[in-house]
Amino acid sequence: MSLALLLLGCLGVFALAHRLYGRLLVALFGLDPAAKTPAHCHRDGQDFEPVPRFYLLSQHFSAISAAGPIVGPIVAASLFGWQPAFWWIVIGCVFLGAMHDFGALVASVRHGAGSVAQVLRAHLNPRSYRVFTLYIWLALIYVIVAFTDVTARAFVEALEVPVPGQEQPLPIAGAGVAASSMLYLGISLLMGVVVRWLRPPLWLTTLVFVPLVGVAIWLGPELPIDWRADGPVPSKYWALGILAYCGIASVLPMWLLLQPRGYLGGFFLYATLGGGLLGLLLLDPPIAWPAFTAWTAANGQPLLPFLCITIACGAVSGFHGLVCSGTTSKQLDREPDAHLVGYGGMLLEGVVALLALATVMVLRPGSPLVGAGPDKVFGVGIGTFLHQLGVPLAFAVTFGMLAFATFVYDTLDVCTRLARYLFREFTGWQSRAGDAIGTVVSLALPAWFVAATATDATGRVVPAYQVIWPLFGSTNQLLAGLTLVGLSLWLAHTQKPRLLRWLVGVPMVWMMGITTSALVLQIQAARDPVLRTVAVVLLGLALWITGEALWSLRSRRRVGPPPVPSS
Repeated sequence: MSLALLLLGCLGVFALAHRLYGRLLVALFGLDPAAKTPAHCHRDGQDFEPVPRFYLLSQHFSAISAAGPIVGPIVAASLFGWQPAFWWIVIGCVFLGAMHDFGALVASVRHGAGSVAQVLRAHLNPRSYRVFTLYIWLALIYVIVAFTDVTARAFVEALEVPVPGQEQPLPIAGAGVAASSMLYLGISLLMGVVVRWLRPPLWLTTLVFVPLVGVAIWLGPELPIDWRADGPVPSKYWALGILAYCGIASVLPMWLLLQPRGYLGGFFLYATLGGGLLGLLLLDPPIAWPAFTAWTAANGQPLLPFLCITIACGAVSGFHGLVCSGTTSKQLDREPDAHLVGYGGMLLEGVVALLALATVMVLRPGSPLVGAGPDKVFGVGIGTFLHQLGVPLAFAVTFGMLAFATFVYDTLDVCTRLARYLFREFTGWQSRAGDAIGTVVSLALPAWFVAATATDATGRVVPAYQVIWPLFGSTNQLLAGLTLVGLSLWLAHTQKPRLLRWLVGVPMVWMMGITTSALVLQIQAARDPVLRTVAVVLLGLALWITGEALWSLRSRRRVGPPPVPSS
C-alpha cells in the first residue's frame, strides 16, 4: 500500500467533509452573517478583539495543536498498530472532533462568549456549573504543569537523535531550541506593535515576519541559552521562567502578543505540514510498521476504550472546547467564520495527527527509533521528509524538533489566559485586580508542581504531576463528553433541528461511554492511592452530571440565560 496515496485520500476526505458536512452544520445552527458577535459587542482591545477569519484560524490552530496530535498517534501506533489509529483519527476528526469544536465555538458566541461551563449552567443548574468550572480550572492547571515541564526539559536536554542511514546520532542542543523560542517571542511582540501602529496590509506583514521565524530557527543554535539548575530538577529555572512569561502574556492585550504569536505559529505549523507532506509524497516510502498488533497492548490496556483515550487531540479533544469558548469566541468577527475556524481548524489538526502517524508507519520494527520518545520520532520523521526537498538534514531534524516544542509552547499562555477567564467568570470579579489575582492563583499550583518531586508506585522519583499523568487522556475526553452534554441540552431546550440534535447526541453518548469505561478500568488497575482517588472522583463527576442532564431533558427544565461577560 502506498503511504502517499493513503494520505492524499485522507486530505480529499477532509476537504469534502469541510465543504459538505461543515456547510450542513452552518445551516443547521443557523449562523447569521449580520449578527453582532461578542467580539464587537464587548470590544475592549484587551480580551475582546475581532480579527479576520484567516488570521484567527492561524492563532486558533496554533493554540489547539499542542503535543497531543503528535504524541497520541505515535504512542497508539506502537501499542496497537497503525491501522486502528488511522481510522480513529479520520472518523473521529470528521464526525466528532470537528463537530465538537464547531459546536462549542457557536454555543459560546450565542452565550456572550461564555465558557462551556456557562452553557451548562444556562441549561442545567448552578450546582453543576460550579463543579464543572472547578473541574475545568483544575484540568487547565494540569495542562499548564505538564506542558511547562515538557518545554522546560526540552530547553535543557542535550539529545542524541538516531537518524536512519547515519552511523552517528545527530546532536540537538536544548539550549539552542530555547534561544530559537525566545527569538520567536520577540518577533511576535515586534509584529504586534507594527500591525497595531503602522497597519501594513496583511500580505506585507506575512511576507516580512514569517521568514523571520525561519531566521530564528537558524540563529538559535548559534546563540544558545544555557539556564540549567543544580539538583534533581535541572529544568526548574526554565519552568519558573516560562510560568512567569505565561502570567505576563495572559494579561497583555490580544493584539500585542497572542494574536501575532498565534499567526506566526500557525504559519510555522503550516510550513511543517506543507513541507512534511510534500517531502513524504516525493519520497513515497513503503509502510513498514505493522498494521495491527493485538486487541490488548503489552501494558494490559484493551484496544477499546484506550485507543480513543490515547489519541485525543487529532480525533476529538475536550481542551479544544476551552479554547473555542475562551479566546477564540472573543475574537470571532462574523458568525459564519466559525465554519473555517472551528470546523476547519480541527481538520488541520487531523492532518497533523496523520503526519505524526506517518513518521511511525515508515519505521521498521528493528529501527533504532523504536522506543525513542515521540519528539524524536516526529523530529526525525519530519526532518527526513523535508530532506527530500533539499533541506540539509541537520537543519531539517532541528526544525522538526523545534516544531514539536512550538506546538507545546504556543498553548501555555493560552491556557493561563483561559484559567484567568474562568476565575473572573466564576467570581464575577470584572476588574484589573481580578485579572491579576486570577492569574496569580492559576499559576501558584503549577509553580509548586514543576519544582516538586514525588515517588510513583514503582518507587521512581518523578515530577509530582506525573503521579496522576496516566489519567490525562481520560480527563481530556471526559471534558469533551461533558461539553457535548451541555451542547445537547442547549439544542434540546432551544428546539434546534432534530437532525442537529442527533449529530451532537450520538457523539456525546460515545464519548461518555468511552470515558467512563476507561475510568473504571483505570480504577481497577491503579496501584497508587492518589491515582485511584482522582479516577473515582472523575467517574463520579461524569455520572452525576450525566444523570442531572437526563433528568433535565426529561423534565424540560431550564435555568435561564447565563450572565454575559462585560467589557
